[in-house]
Amino acid sequence: MPDPVTLSIPAEPQPRSFHLSGPRESDDLRLPARGDLAHIDLAGRIFVPHYAVPMAHVATRAAPVVASPQVGAGPVGSLNEGDMFDVLDFSGGFAWGCAPGGMAGYVASDALAAKA
Repeated sequence: MPDPVTLSIPAEPQPRSFHLSGPRESDDLRLPARGDLAHIDLAGRIFVPHYAVPMAHVATRAAPVVASPQVGAGPVGSLNEGDMFDVLDFSGGFAWGCAPGGMAGYVASDALAAKA
């Protein structure tokens, strides 16, 4: 290990190609990322406090995929019975995650079952 006294440190900070401006929600509904959590495949591309490995689930009935975890929230898509949904978080009766091929959002937890 080099001696700390002999390390070459530039006199002025080097310019960076990025800046941290705080958390932001993604406008892309296909991107499984929100201010506190993102799909593990987005690590290194999106900075969030936590990354999750998806848990494969299957829709047990037709269900809307909504933009927020509230009853009556606007739909961003839908699942048919048998459709796959990768869950990243469960909270308040909703599962947040993404369908394969796109579309991230919230689905009622009781409309999903863990894939065996």
